[in-house]
Amino acid sequence: MAPLLVLLTGCGSTPYAYTPGASTNDAPAVGGTPVSVPPSAAAGPGSPDTLRAGDRINIAFSGLPVPIEKHDEQIREDGYINPPFLGRAVNAAGKSIGQLQEELQKLYVPDYFKAATVTVRRQDSYFFVGGEVKAPGQKPYLSEMTVIKAIQAAGDFTEYGKKSSIQVIRANGHKEKLVSYSKAIQNPKLDLPIFPGDYIIVPRRRI
Repeated sequence: MAPLLVLLTGCGSTPYAYTPGASTNDAPAVGGTPVSVPPSAAAGPGSPDTLRAGDRINIAFSGLPVPIEKHDEQIREDGYINPPFLGRAVNAAGKSIGQLQEELQKLYVPDYFKAATVTVRRQDSYFFVGGEVKAPGQKPYLSEMTVIKAIQAAGDFTEYGKKSSIQVIRANGHKEKLVSYSKAIQNPKLDLPIFPGDYIIVPRRRI
């Protein structure tokens, strides 16, 4: 272990102080102070690049003399993650991927690594479409997904689909106001954004 630490820190750099990360069920702060900064207003909740609780992310390190395995983790319900080596929780939810990546870069270099590049990626995410659509089921999440695009991804309505009462259920169980397909086409503001883990239900109309 000692040779590895010497290689990672380099001569004259800050000692490599590894502290095992807290359990994912631990409180987000260590000593009352999370090692994180609040998300910028630029990463609003409606942005497709915004990270949310439940998202799975990958943290990779490059440019090190000794390679380190990638770290995979799901963002906890409280919005925090436990990146390797820091021994503290970092707030991820509400930030863009770029903002989290920039923050982690500053936390790791030069305090833990003399030189390194930290890369954050969000793993493949999905949403679900059920009810009266031609191809119901799990669909891959793409950026800027909306109700209309979700219905199209599910093969469009069946002949029995009730287009005026589309239900969107968020990943946290919150039910949005019913969406009218025709009104959403006419007014894009009514076309609700869809996020990973959301469930879109098209009810059956009365015949």
